[in-house]
Amino acid sequence: MASGTSSGATASTASPPAEKWGFPLQELYRLAFAFYKQNSGKAIHLSYEDNLKLIAFKQQAALGPFNTSRAPALGVLDVIGRDRQQHWQLLGDITREQAMEGFVDLLDTMCSAFRPYIEAVRQDRDETLRKELRRMEAEKEAHERQERAQQELLEEGYKEELQRRQLQDALNKQTYQQFKLYAEKQFPGNPEQQAVLIHQLQKEHYHQYMQQLHLQNQNQQQHSQSHEAGHEEDNASGSNNNNSNSGSSNNIPDLSNAMTGLKLGDLETQQQQHAEEQQGHPGIHGQEAVQEQHGSDEYDDYVMIRPAKIWTRPDIEQFKTEVSAGDGDGVITIGHGDTVTVRVPTNMNGKCIFWEFATDSYDIGFGIYFEWAKPVTNEVTVHVSDSDEDEDCVDEDYLSTTEDLESGSLSQDRGDGGIGSMSNPTAAPKAPISIIVPIYRRECYNEVYVGSHSYPGEGVYLLKFDNSYSIWRSKTLYYRVYYER
Repeated sequence: MASGTSSGATASTASPPAEKWGFPLQELYRLAFAFYKQNSGKAIHLSYEDNLKLIAFKQQAALGPFNTSRAPALGVLDVIGRDRQQHWQLLGDITREQAMEGFVDLLDTMCSAFRPYIEAVRQDRDETLRKELRRMEAEKEAHERQERAQQELLEEGYKEELQRRQLQDALNKQTYQQFKLYAEKQFPGNPEQQAVLIHQLQKEHYHQYMQQLHLQNQNQQQHSQSHEAGHEEDNASGSNNNNSNSGSSNNIPDLSNAMTGLKLGDLETQQQQHAEEQQGHPGIHGQEAVQEQHGSDEYDDYVMIRPAKIWTRPDIEQFKTEVSAGDGDGVITIGHGDTVTVRVPTNMNGKCIFWEFATDSYDIGFGIYFEWAKPVTNEVTVHVSDSDEDEDCVDEDYLSTTEDLESGSLSQDRGDGGIGSMSNPTAAPKAPISIIVPIYRRECYNEVYVGSHSYPGEGVYLLKFDNSYSIWRSKTLYYRVYYER
């Protein structure tokens, strides 16, 4: 039997596999040894010789070949210890890996339940791995869907704002000449006050137009409902309903007709009254024509601007490291309830502005405005204001005013009761401002937000970082701004 064990061990020295039965050899040996310890004398019953062989393989795998100098001393009556050392010596110089494989093969030969046990463990392991892979894939898909949904929301909000601006620009172009004529009569020789009045009139005109469209949509829905109800009645009543519905539908203009057919009766009446008052002053009309043409050119200069391009990139940690490694100007702590405005003047050698920004752990509101004023400096400046401070920018396409349009005009109207007394004529005028990107909250703690915009002209870009919605939490902002030649 000793010679048989030795020959079996010698045969197994040919090519020790790195894996066996779908397991790494060491892991399979640990499973086999644990199975042997748990079931020896219970589920499996081995002979004395078989146990000696298994223990010899175990000693060889744990300690290597038998060495007499390192072997423990045996007592005179320690028969079992002497037998174990003899079987260990018979294994010779086989490696530990070969001893592990010999232990597994011998246990598989002597116990028919060992192989099914290993198969069950392997299937359970594979199933666990598959479940983990499916879970990771599901989490990845959910994260991608969430990112797509957030991106769609951002694009939808930007698209709605762009459509609103395009509609308002079209209305403003249509009515600009009329409003300018009226404003020049109200404030002769005062371009700042004229710009304020023109803007207010255009804003009111836009709201009136939207209300008219809303009423037209309601009438159209009522017409459709009445038309469907007419089919259920008798022929006579159905004919009457069709006639009345056709008459009402003729009163509903389409979008283009509504824009061209919108009448401002009050404005025309006021224009006629002022024209009658100023009869006999022919020089005024020539001056108004020149100012009208000049004002129209200025309006086209700063209203018709291209939309910005915005995208993201994932290297947020590298971006933060690069910004932090600079002079420290690109790292700002925005307090709770505060708004930071980064003023970036256009460069005479540049054609396009680029911006990049990210935050630590939390989102931030971001938007870009353009101030139509000649830069007084080429330096980038930072202005911090709390949520209660009145900003220079308002949520309109452009604004040229000497004070806040809403509160200033209303307060003057209450005091004087007239449209002409809107603000102090001696106050310093503020430059018109256009919205390039509306302020929306951006989840810039996961990736870097990047964007660009072609210069619409000479002026100052206002990069708004809004934390006014946060009551308790401050935000750390990393940003970088540069231009393209």
